[in-house]
Amino acid sequence: MSAFVTIYREEYVAAFEQDFSLLRATCTTHAQIKGNSAVFLVSGSGGATAVTRGVNGHIPYGDVSNTQNTCTLLEKHGPFAQTGFNIFATQGDQKAIMQKASRSVLNRDIDQVVIDQLDTATQTTGTSATASINMVAKSKAILGNAEVDLTDEESLFAVISPAFEAYLMQTKEFSSADYVDVKTFSGKTKRMRRWFGVNWMCHPNLTGNGTSTEKCYMYHRNAIGHAANMKEMEVAVGYDDMQAISWTRASLFHGAKLLQNTGIVQMKHDGSAYVAS
Repeated sequence: MSAFVTIYREEYVAAFEQDFSLLRATCTTHAQIKGNSAVFLVSGSGGATAVTRGVNGHIPYGDVSNTQNTCTLLEKHGPFAQTGFNIFATQGDQKAIMQKASRSVLNRDIDQVVIDQLDTATQTTGTSATASINMVAKSKAILGNAEVDLTDEESLFAVISPAFEAYLMQTKEFSSADYVDVKTFSGKTKRMRRWFGVNWMCHPNLTGNGTSTEKCYMYHRNAIGHAANMKEMEVAVGYDDMQAISWTRASLFHGAKLLQNTGIVQMKHDGSAYVAS
């Protein structure tokens, strides 16, 4: 009778999970040095119109609009620990696995606090429907009507679900080389693609993902803020001699804040047809 040997591969295979932040690059960011809150100042003319001199010969002066938006920073951690025996007896480099997991937890939390603020926006495309050119055009028109600078393409973003992207991929305006510079069905995969004057990215953790009430967004960078401590993410590793425990910890003080409601449109999307059976 053969005595077969089981071989365990020492190098681990990464689990499917979001392990980087997609959304911080789409926000107005602030690097905090001290304090538990950051204040974003939104200023403008307040929609004032030009004036003429009054009957007394004087020019009537008004005040500029200044709105202070306070973003509260919270202390967030991604901690993991294992005993020395478990690390010794378990397959794979458990210390490296824990360290990567700590970073992944915080990167997902950065996106989650931004999503939570996007979810407070009140401008929508109406009843939930499947993605279409009309929905995209309507969203951009809503922003334009609110005097958002649509020529500032570096600061216009759309964050969509995998189902939303799947519907767009079936439209010639999004995928055909006759309409776009970058071929979507070939070439290098990109995390962000510019189309319709907007930078598009697909996100797996939007609210309602995979349901008939997905919340996808089109917005300007100046509509949402994110603040974090100056050092950014702290990643620490160590060993407790007394308890014989190895540990990793990633820490970040951060928060997000909706700054201008008129700069965000919630695209209510029905993605229920594109889920596993």
